Amino acid sequence: MAEQPSEKAIQRMRVFVEKYTEKSGTYVSPVEGVTEQVILGLAQNIDEIGRPLCPCRFYPDKNEEIKHRTWICACDDMQIYKYCHCLLFVNKDGYPITEYLPEGHEALESYGVIKDPEPDKGRPLRDKAEEREQERIDRPS
Repeated sequence: MAEQPSEKAIQRMRVFVEKYTEKSGTYVSPVEGVTEQVILGLAQNIDEIGRPLCPCRFYPDKNEEIKHRTWICACDDMQIYKYCHCLLFVNKDGYPITEYLPEGHEALESYGVIKDPEPDKGRPLRDKAEEREQERIDRPS
């Protein structure tokens, strides 16, 4: 990051993260620095492009990416599978929730199945899981 994001954007993301953890039944990462760095990255993207685009991914064109909405926090994977690539939203032990991920997902291979401690919270787009898996299968290798 070239320069520090604005205090307004940082505060906006802190409030969002606090509310989203409550709403989704998740916690912020207990690993020192992770939460702050992700919040700074999200805030930087708010200042740059007006949207909290996930900072843990590379985008050839951020403005083009926000048109798709897929990686705007809380990203589709968080809303469908309750899985956060940035490890911002995790279980109380700091592990990503992998229970709902499709077979073969790299996080399942890395972490194994990690149960959702609050299955009644979060996943507002859970009905899109099958559609997402079909897109993955249809995508050329």
